[in-house]
Amino acid sequence: MAETHVLFVEDDDVIREATQLALERDGFKVTAVPDGIVGLEAFRARKPDIALLDVMVPGLDGVSLCRRIRDESTVPVIMLSARADSIDVVLGLEAGADDYVTKPFDAAVLVARIRAVLRRFGHASGGAGTQAAAEGDGSLRFGDLEIDTDGMEVRRGGEPVSLTPTEMRLLLEFSAAPGSVLSRDRLLTSVWDYDWGGDTRVVDVHVQRLRTKIGQDRIETVRGFGYKLKA
Repeated sequence: MAETHVLFVEDDDVIREATQLALERDGFKVTAVPDGIVGLEAFRARKPDIALLDVMVPGLDGVSLCRRIRDESTVPVIMLSARADSIDVVLGLEAGADDYVTKPFDAAVLVARIRAVLRRFGHASGGAGTQAAAEGDGSLRFGDLEIDTDGMEVRRGGEPVSLTPTEMRLLLEFSAAPGSVLSRDRLLTSVWDYDWGGDTRVVDVHVQRLRTKIGQDRIETVRGFGYKLKA
């Protein structure tokens, strides 16, 4: 099996070198670079399987780099932020990141997050959505929204909708139980593969991103409980 290739963009020499060693000990191939401009060049040249981007790096900051990557690819992105309550976390998620890890972090926690992201990217069609598709012909319809669960394609009004694998998993989770309220904690477990408590902002930002693509009124907020897909 080929090594998973990680692009790691971090300007702190000590953190970059220590994290690179820790990831390599866990079997990852790592390209580690100190700034965003070099990071973008490395992304385009080496086509990594996943990108770890520190928010505050010179040249091209992590949020801007995430946007550039997302313009070109659906490769998974994890942001690294120095403060859990920083607005940078939300900005990174809005830019297209799939998850974030707060610094300072334990290497084992980072590896667990990487593996969780890779699992859901490798199994974007898994979970409850596949069960729903098995009952029909692999196509689900909600108004002008059509979800092809076999081909992993979404159309709105007949036009294709581009979703990241995380957004696709989120939509599949909603479409498996239309009209049912799904809590943020449930979505963290089923979509983000968290077996531990996670930050529900990850869910909120991804729901908002999904709404902009499939229709703002398609997913309803049920205050105090979670979200539901309108049947």
